[in-house]
Amino acid sequence: MNKLQLRRYAKLLARTGVNVKKGQWVVVEAYLDQPEFVEMCVEELYRAGAGKVTVEWAHQPLTSLRYKYESQTTLEAFAKWEIEKLEHEKQELPAMLYLESADPDGLKGVDQDKFTAVRVARSKIVKPIRDDMENRYQWCIAAVPGKAWAKKVFPDLMVNTAVERLWDAILAASRADGPDPVRAWMHHNDELAARCDHLNRLKLTALEYRSSNGTDFKVGLIEGSMFKGGGEETVSGNYFNPNIPSEEIFISPKAGDAEGVVYSTKPLSYQGELIEDFSVRFEGGKVVEVKAKKNQALLEKMVSMDEGARMLGECALIGYDSPINNAGILFYNTLFDENASCHLALGRGFNECLRGFENMTKEEIKAKGINDSMIHVDFMIGSKDLEIVGIGRGGARVQIFKDGNWAL
Repeated sequence: MNKLQLRRYAKLLARTGVNVKKGQWVVVEAYLDQPEFVEMCVEELYRAGAGKVTVEWAHQPLTSLRYKYESQTTLEAFAKWEIEKLEHEKQELPAMLYLESADPDGLKGVDQDKFTAVRVARSKIVKPIRDDMENRYQWCIAAVPGKAWAKKVFPDLMVNTAVERLWDAILAASRADGPDPVRAWMHHNDELAARCDHLNRLKLTALEYRSSNGTDFKVGLIEGSMFKGGGEETVSGNYFNPNIPSEEIFISPKAGDAEGVVYSTKPLSYQGELIEDFSVRFEGGKVVEVKAKKNQALLEKMVSMDEGARMLGECALIGYDSPINNAGILFYNTLFDENASCHLALGRGFNECLRGFENMTKEEIKAKGINDSMIHVDFMIGSKDLEIVGIGRGGARVQIFKDGNWAL
């Protein structure tokens, strides 16, 4: 891989992704797959003004071994220093850069009952702290190739060739394959912002989805909510891009206001395993039935994590002819596949989609209709013939999507 282009990508993540501020602490979370690129990112973060950069490494095989040999009690327990670390991060608000490269099947064989129980138990400590940090710090999720992930995407290629091909695909999808990715993202953010402005002027109260695969679904929107896309701002005004790549325009719908059934159009990688060919049916705003040809039990566990896991936290709009979908690559990774076409998310909603959220309490935000949950799981529903109609005040109907693409 061209090291100059990787350097440009690293610069993009430092200056456009987390948009590090002078003297700021940055935490980089990465797997062991691309240490040389992580080094590039660290240097670019320092060049952008970071005062301190720390790297936290993870490795899926070690996670598998922990769940195989450690007791559930041991896995659930928090050491004093772990809680102190979380509290320190809440006070210092470091920028966070997450570099994904995990094998989509990397935790296959792990006891999912045990995995879920541990996650629920630890969330009782982690979630309140993370909730207090929400919208107060910059963060960015991006990706680098791992060997196992690359072979999953390109199974017919030799490992090294597959990694090179996945690098090419990641850079192209991330608009980081040209001479000036930072400038490319400035233009891209402007386009996404203009589309958000157009949608917000419609003052929609609901969205209706229909597709020949069986999707027939309606979801209500919150009065005073906003469509968002591309870059965001912390409550103190720091601009950043949380997802690279990103093609979506999204909104958090009204929790408890959803009826009908939706069918997935791409596999979902969840807790290190793939859920495939599934549907989700809603009644009274909540999931009442899920079906899957592969890993139905895991899907059932997912929607049972807590009360909010059965309600929607996001509706995201992406044209079927998006650059990522037109590349013809199934990434088996939500960061990319969710930006290929329309998706929904079960679980936690986004406070920032509500006008004036920064002046509201958590209870007021929830009362308005923003869903709360320990999970936020995106699943793809975009298809070539998907139609989406927006319902305006007074019942006016506006065609938002036709034949899978934007109609506006």
